[in-house]
Amino acid sequence: MTVRADINGVQLALRTDPSLFSPAHLDRGTAAMLRYADFRPGDCVLDLGCGYGAVGVYAAKIVGAENVVMCDISETAAALAAENAAANGVPGVAALCGDGYDALSAGQTFTCILSNPPYHADFSVAKRFIEGGYARLRTGGRMLMVTKRADWYRNKLKAVFGGVRVYEQDGYCVFCAEKRAPRRRPEKTGPALSKKLRRKYGKT
Repeated sequence: MTVRADINGVQLALRTDPSLFSPAHLDRGTAAMLRYADFRPGDCVLDLGCGYGAVGVYAAKIVGAENVVMCDISETAAALAAENAAANGVPGVAALCGDGYDALSAGQTFTCILSNPPYHADFSVAKRFIEGGYARLRTGGRMLMVTKRADWYRNKLKAVFGGVRVYEQDGYCVFCAEKRAPRRRPEKTGPALSKKLRRKYGKT
């Protein structure tokens, strides 16, 4: 079975398997998320829970195969993702099999992580994806997720990242969160003067 997709003007032909998510067509949620991906020169992209590789292959067409990693807990998915990368002209994409971030090298970081998590189950997978994503992003990096459930994801991403933008598209919610640089605390210059002493020394 082959899915043919036009993603923002990029034509892809992707071999799928009935055991994987959305095997007959590109999932509308994934398409909605990619409308807001805004890949930039120099991006290093992780397709987290890649399925048969639509997101990672599309990203590689824009930022280069060497700058994209795809991973999935399913061996079938990882194998098809690698096959689809090669078939669509980006054979250098890394396609890894493993449980979320456990598939990656220690300390490996990214500027953009994208995921369409299994939101019909409990939130344990999404919780690991979000918290682990913050640790795996470089400062200024972005995490994009798409689901049909808004409140929990909005609150969790806001709690972890300090803020999140939410876009509604085709019945889905696309979440965009950025890892910001930590705020610098003002340096202490000694104890503050009381109002009486400020008047005495002519300080206002």
